[in-house]
Amino acid sequence: MKSTKTILVLAAVVSLWGGSVALSAETRQAPEKSAEKRSQVVKPGVVAVVNGSDIALADFNRELNRMERIVIDTGNPLTCRQISRLRTEVVEGLIRRELLYQESKKQTKVSESEIDERFAKIKAQYENETAFANALNSVAATPALLKAQIERTLSVEKMITTVFVPKAVVTDQDIWTYYDHNRDSFRQAEQVRASLILIKVDPQWSESRKAESRKKLEDILAKVRQGQDFASLARTYSEDPSSAKGGDLGYIRTGQILKPIEDALFSLKPGEISAVVETSAGYSLVKATERKPEATIPFETVKDQLRTALKREKAQTDANAYTATLREKAKVEISLPLDE
Repeated sequence: MKSTKTILVLAAVVSLWGGSVALSAETRQAPEKSAEKRSQVVKPGVVAVVNGSDIALADFNRELNRMERIVIDTGNPLTCRQISRLRTEVVEGLIRRELLYQESKKQTKVSESEIDERFAKIKAQYENETAFANALNSVAATPALLKAQIERTLSVEKMITTVFVPKAVVTDQDIWTYYDHNRDSFRQAEQVRASLILIKVDPQWSESRKAESRKKLEDILAKVRQGQDFASLARTYSEDPSSAKGGDLGYIRTGQILKPIEDALFSLKPGEISAVVETSAGYSLVKATERKPEATIPFETVKDQLRTALKREKAQTDANAYTATLREKAKVEISLPLDE
């Protein structure tokens, strides 16, 4: 299975808003139009030509592999008929992406600084140059290819934002209906604000050295019980990154921290401090400072965020519909043998 970071590069290389494809229930053949031709070979390494612009066979193969993995990961094997249908849909998806990009180039301009900024954000997700290069290699990409795809994506994003979002109409009733039908999405689990003091332990250490670390934390616990300030002790002794903030971890939900610490934390009342907790990271003390019970985020709190999200969703739908009209008028020549 590919790592999340590899998938990050993969998504950046193959994705373009408004151009996703999916395996449909029935075969969707490409539209037959007078402006469209199909042949076995148009150009070497080219799967289609859209208004004079090539769609590379490598891009087709990359997208086809991605879509096949998505289907296979659901546990459903692909039949020959499904593979043939998927090939058709991938080609059509790439054609729609190209058409949307061509239109966006007429209406927007993307600067080199914008491309470099997005590229840097993707690259920053990796530990070092080698990890980034490996992620690119795993999807047969290069920095130049990634930057080219970023330019395409940014161009379409700009057109969506400047042309379609302002025209998208979302009413208060639309927002309420979405909120009401998706209330589970707005439930916040119980949260406890926690502070931590950690004394690290290496699993390879001898038992005597581990015992010294435990004794160090037990001495800190004694200071806490004598009334010394937990935050000050955390700043002085804790080996966790939170020490700079007096051990404050913020609000914690279940599943966010190591289970032994979670169990100890959620058993505490505000102001209480745990006994020594042993984990794979070492020995810890955890303090509960506040508790927030499970609750549903009020509608008014998320109304504006939902309006923005729904407008963008409506804008994407409108852009896809617009792309369909572009497809009807486009001069498209498909060179992939889709009936294999």
